[in-house]
Amino acid sequence: MNNILITSVGRRVSLVKAFKSELKKIIPSAKVIVIDSDIELSGAAQVADEAFKIVKVAHKSYIDNLLEICIERGVKLVIPTLDTELTVLSKHIDKFKAHQIEILISDEKFIEICNDKAKSQKLFEKLEINVITLYSKENFQLPLFIKPKSGSNSKENYIIKDQDQLSKYHFNNEELLFFEFFDPDIYDEYTCDLYYNKNGVLKCVIPRKRIEIRGGEVSKSVTKKNKLVDCVVENMSNIEGVRGCITTQFFLHKETEQVTGIEINPRFGGGFPLSYMAGGNFPKWIIQEYFLNEEIPYFEDWEKNLLMLRHDNEILVHDHKD
Repeated sequence: MNNILITSVGRRVSLVKAFKSELKKIIPSAKVIVIDSDIELSGAAQVADEAFKIVKVAHKSYIDNLLEICIERGVKLVIPTLDTELTVLSKHIDKFKAHQIEILISDEKFIEICNDKAKSQKLFEKLEINVITLYSKENFQLPLFIKPKSGSNSKENYIIKDQDQLSKYHFNNEELLFFEFFDPDIYDEYTCDLYYNKNGVLKCVIPRKRIEIRGGEVSKSVTKKNKLVDCVVENMSNIEGVRGCITTQFFLHKETEQVTGIEINPRFGGGFPLSYMAGGNFPKWIIQEYFLNEEIPYFEDWEKNLLMLRHDNEILVHDHKD
């Protein structure tokens, strides 16, 4: 019972490969198992040791279906990757623990905060990190940035520079929030990959400058050792209920280096492979913590100025049946 299961793998080929590589080094007989609602059309499912089709997370049988797979396949650790799974799984941690199965997930309360942009702002303020201005829909300044109260993959995000770009839909949709717009000529946008141990203690910070985004996921990015590392270490070194990989997004002023918090995602981000290749071996640390009960020291010896340029690649499945 030393297998790892990664949920909703989709296109996360690099993440699956990283866990396979690190798990085999430590426990050669162990497997990385994946699940997805459409494993036949999932690239990551093709590179995993085993792959299983599962109902979508909103289905009433999802938890029982997942638990059954975990028990049958000797899974010790479950790693969620999808925002919509986090709340559901956080409510059933004890159900899995009863079968000696851990879910690498933060507490339900923290996930709830992360899923709400307004609550995330309050958390940044509590941590003494500057936040972007959240306008009321009766009193705002142009240009502004509109995004949903909860959501991901840049869906329903709008940059509004002129009044005639605003419609009744923007005003009447209670899910859409009006935020201050940060000019990319003045600010750089960063994602930081953070690793927290079982006790919510920060063990690694790797800022990735977002150069180009495609489909809501970073396609060009570079690691940077800058003011963000100091800011995160100073203000986010210990957060109750936080575990594993957390991705945080910030704006960094190009001249003053003022840090402004944007949002927090309590899961692996799509750009994590860059941090892994830079030396942030989160998969190895997870295995050491959750399989071997080892303490993880703070790590800062990762490669700075490492540029990632993503490109499309092909996975061929022979004799595929529709």
